[in-house]
Amino acid sequence: MFGLCRRRVGQHNGGVSAPEDAFRVVFVCTGNICRSPMADVVFRWFVDQAGFGDRVISTSAGTGEWHVGERADERTLEALDRRGYDGTRHRARQFSPDDFDRNDLVIALDRSHERILSEWARSPADADKLSLLLSFDARRDGVLDVPDPYYGGPQMFDDVLGMIESASRALFRQLEPALRR
Repeated sequence: MFGLCRRRVGQHNGGVSAPEDAFRVVFVCTGNICRSPMADVVFRWFVDQAGFGDRVISTSAGTGEWHVGERADERTLEALDRRGYDGTRHRARQFSPDDFDRNDLVIALDRSHERILSEWARSPADADKLSLLLSFDARRDGVLDVPDPYYGGPQMFDDVLGMIESASRALFRQLEPALRR
């Protein structure tokens, strides 16, 4: 399903030069301060725990530019911290059409993001890289949108994080057999 051999020169993960054949994933939400940073941090945790940190590169971005350069929302950081994740290194950025070239998989957090990204796709190959995060989680029973917790309280952030954890685990399980080769 996912091509694991892509040529990418000069990409970095945490300041370390990434191997050319690393599989690259970008998670995309609206402002890149709530859902997509959560997804990146959680997915990265699964990758690192399985020992594939050098084979998979993950990032996140937003469809909008409002928060470029900012840290994740404080409530996002608190929700992540409550579950043992560290999101403090995140800085928001806006998705660019060049992200299609730099990534093997572009994961939208809801259908509005998927629609925007579909419009930004420059070719069928770009569009083929698009998926919804919750589409990987069979337990979601038709629910495809991760709700935006921005206007909610701490419980909403915790609930959204739970959804993201489940779907990220399912996404990683789909990728893992190819990574083991």
